[in-house]
Amino acid sequence: MRGWRFLQYELPYLVLFAVAYMIIAIVSFTDPETAWSRETFLYTLLLMLLLVAGFLVHRYLRNVHAIKHMQDEDAEPLSLEAEAYQEAIAALEKEHIRALNSVRAQQNEYYDFILSWFHEIKTPISVLRLMQQTEIDPKSLEEELSRIEHYVDQALYYAKLDSFNQDYEIRNCTLEQLVKDAVRTHSKTFISKRIRIVLQLDPALVVQSDPKWLQFIIHQLITNSLKYTPDQGEITVATRSTAQEKQLVLRDSGIGIEPKDLPRIFNRGFTGSNGRSHMKSTGMGLYLAQALSNKLGHYITATSAVGAFTEMVIHFPRNHDPFLQVVKGVGPD
Repeated sequence: MRGWRFLQYELPYLVLFAVAYMIIAIVSFTDPETAWSRETFLYTLLLMLLLVAGFLVHRYLRNVHAIKHMQDEDAEPLSLEAEAYQEAIAALEKEHIRALNSVRAQQNEYYDFILSWFHEIKTPISVLRLMQQTEIDPKSLEEELSRIEHYVDQALYYAKLDSFNQDYEIRNCTLEQLVKDAVRTHSKTFISKRIRIVLQLDPALVVQSDPKWLQFIIHQLITNSLKYTPDQGEITVATRSTAQEKQLVLRDSGIGIEPKDLPRIFNRGFTGSNGRSHMKSTGMGLYLAQALSNKLGHYITATSAVGAFTEMVIHFPRNHDPFLQVVKGVGPD
C-alpha cells in the first residue's frame, strides 16, 4: 500500500521521463540524418527504464528515511513543500507551547489565589467561632459576615472572568445610584471607623455599562479605600465629565501607595508593601476591578502620595459604544 501511494506521489516524475523519452524518439525518427533501428530504440528504452527505476528506488529510500527521522530537528526536507510544512509545524508547536505555558501559568495563578483565599476567609470564620464561646456582639458579627460575603463575591467574580462575554448586559447606568448603593453596603464600616464620606455626584450623569459588574468594581474600590484609610479619615466620591470621557473619582485620605508599587497595583496577585505590612491581602481586588473595567470598555487609573491620599478614577470614554457592539453581535473581549 505504501509503495502504491509512493508511485502516485511520484507520478509527475514518471510522466516527465515518459514525455522526455517520447520527444527524443520522435525527433530521432523524424530526422532523416539519424537512423534508429528497432534494437537501438529498445536498448534506449531499457536504459531509460533502469534510470527511472534507480531514481524511484533512491527517492523511495529517502522518503522512508525522512519518515523515520521526521521528529529530528535537523531532518532535511525532501522538497520545498515539505520545508514549508516543516516550518508551519514548527510554528504550530511553538504556538502550542506558548498556549500550554499560558494555561499552566493561569492554573498556577488560580491555585495561588485559592490558597490565599482560603487563608483569608479563615480569619473571619475563626472570629465567628470565638464569638460562639463569648457574648456575641451583633455589630462584630455583621462585620465578619460582610467580610465573608465580600471574599465569596470576589471568588465568584474571579471564576466568571474568563466567561464574561456570556454574562453581561449593557444598560444606561446612573453613577449616583450605584455609588450610593455601594456606600450604603459599607455604612457600618464608615460608622465604626468614623470615616467621613463626601459625595459630589451629578444625578444626571449616565454611563453605558453592566450595572452588576460596575457595582462590583465600585464596591471593590470603596472596600480598598476603607481598608487603608485610618479612623476619622475621609473618602470623597465625585463625578466628572469632559469632552472625551466621563469619570468616577474616588479619593481617600489613607496611607497612600509607595511610588515603586503604584505601577503594579493592578497586576494579578500583587499585594505591595501595604498589603504585606497592614493586613493580609489576596492582591486580587484591584486586578479584578481593572480586568472587568477593560472588558466593559472602561479603565482605571491611580495616583497617590504616601501618607496623604490615594485617588482612583474609572474612565468611561465617550468614543466607546457598548450598545453598538451588542447590535453587531460582538461582546466585550
